[in-house]
Amino acid sequence: MLDALSLVVLLFVGTRLFGGTRLLGRRDVRDHVIGIVRGLRLSHFLLCWPVLLAVVVVASVALMLPVLSWGWWSAIGGVGNPVLGVSENGSGTAFEWVIPAVFAAMLIPALPLFAESEERRFRAGTESMTTGRRARRAVEFGLVHCLIGIPIGVGLALSIGGAYFTWAYLRGYERGGKSRAAGVLESTRAHLAYNLSVFLLIGAAFALGV
Repeated sequence: MLDALSLVVLLFVGTRLFGGTRLLGRRDVRDHVIGIVRGLRLSHFLLCWPVLLAVVVVASVALMLPVLSWGWWSAIGGVGNPVLGVSENGSGTAFEWVIPAVFAAMLIPALPLFAESEERRFRAGTESMTTGRRARRAVEFGLVHCLIGIPIGVGLALSIGGAYFTWAYLRGYERGGKSRAAGVLESTRAHLAYNLSVFLLIGAAFALGV
């Protein structure tokens, strides 16, 4: 059975996921999400895979260092990211697959909204920043994920993704006539393609029993 602390965390995460998914009940939000998804191109997926590979390699190396392998979610028996709802405390019970399935069912439809929220926070306005400030913002983007429980080393590795999304933002900004909205939209699509690719890998891992 899940222990009390893990259960509290999963209830909190599930509530947040439900809140995001519930927004899709609004027609204007659904239309907005559809617009984001329809703008996805093959290039968004092709470009994200080298970035994802780099993140995986850097994270794997970083996790070899005990100080960088620590994350509060794994410290209480969780696995990976609490957003995935996987916990060692539920191993061998129905919780082992029911919770991840429910979380995925809520998360995947709302991925465009979550990606856009992060892009507005971390990328909007970077066209006016120095290179050093952009790099710092990318690191901040990676490390903020440690707040939701991922190991420190993985958070640092995610800075690579942050740098890539910044590049995507600047590309969209220029192509959109120096529009911040166009920049955020492009980096959101790059972010969404990246996240969908991550879920593809996770799904393959589950299918293979890894």
